[in-house]
Amino acid sequence: MRVGVPAEIKSAERRVGLTPSGAARLVREGHQVVVESGAGRHSGFDDDAYRTAGARLADRDAVWEQADLLVKVKEPVAEEYRFLRRDLTLFAYLHLAADRPLTQALLDAGTTAIAFETVRDGRTLPLLQPMSEIAGRLAAQAGAHHLQASAGGPGMLIGGVPGVAAAKVVVIGGGAVGTQAALVASGMMADVTVLDASGPRVRELTDLLGHRTRVLMSDDDEVARQIADADIVIGAVLVPGAAAPKLVRREHLRTLPAHALLVDVAIDQGGCFETSRPTTWDDPTFDVDGITHYCVANMPGTVPRTATRALANATTAYVVRLTNGVDRALGDDPGFAAGLNVADGAIVHPGVARAFPDLPAAGDAAPARIDRPGVLLD
Repeated sequence: MRVGVPAEIKSAERRVGLTPSGAARLVREGHQVVVESGAGRHSGFDDDAYRTAGARLADRDAVWEQADLLVKVKEPVAEEYRFLRRDLTLFAYLHLAADRPLTQALLDAGTTAIAFETVRDGRTLPLLQPMSEIAGRLAAQAGAHHLQASAGGPGMLIGGVPGVAAAKVVVIGGGAVGTQAALVASGMMADVTVLDASGPRVRELTDLLGHRTRVLMSDDDEVARQIADADIVIGAVLVPGAAAPKLVRREHLRTLPAHALLVDVAIDQGGCFETSRPTTWDDPTFDVDGITHYCVANMPGTVPRTATRALANATTAYVVRLTNGVDRALGDDPGFAAGLNVADGAIVHPGVARAFPDLPAAGDAAPARIDRPGVLLD
């Protein structure tokens, strides 16, 4: 099989979909790997590293056109839609429920699209977990940075000092993103509260986070109470594969302190704050009703040396399985098959079908029952 690895062109995205080590593994197994020149530069992998691994270097058009399997990090952007075709399998983060244009482009092209974020292993999302952990840690760091006056904030130190109160940080969602955000924020001495809708998870987090962090059951009233005096609110709630629920609505903004900062880590899936819209690292924040919103859509992209390696640790084995036959790989593993979002001009994933009920969907893509929002992000 021919495996293509293009350079990422989404704004400020510096990760790469396959490391030289992963390329060497594929080559040893008899596959061809074509990498866009410069694709790994920001992740610490120069072109020579890929050549040594046995990969061939090419320009962007050649990588896309020659690939049977295209391995990316982030979803194709509009200028890449022209490369989509029926005999291509795309393996990347896709977040289709928040991206109608890409969903339509994949349907029109007949591309087979497998999303990292919906692949399952039992109750876990193994290809989302590492980026969720990075995004959670970055969310707390971003919150601390944007409280500073030099970043346009109110001039607060997130951890306070003796005699001066620490900032109150409310984390909505206690999965991988929320847990890591809480750990880092509490490590910076902030006053941290985590809200989660699962009783068992609340107990787990209470044991994990210790007495320095409050962990409370989440419902609409508790969310409203806790954010009313919060300095930072981190949104880390997601229904895997589906549009994120809007847990903080516009009418809530008038109850927040005037200097409050909202960090929406769920923005790839449409955001869990009603007033959110995607931002970039070049222009990360905007104000609504006097409340600052931070909604960078590819947070781990700013730490590519860490993020690429962490992602490859999780994805490379799945790439290898796909090269030995896409149908076989998905047919042998229902968890891997859960990653299939679009195929043969129809939506396959229930969450995406629910987001776009007017678009063609396979018969088994009826909306599934969801017990509670998930809490993982890339």
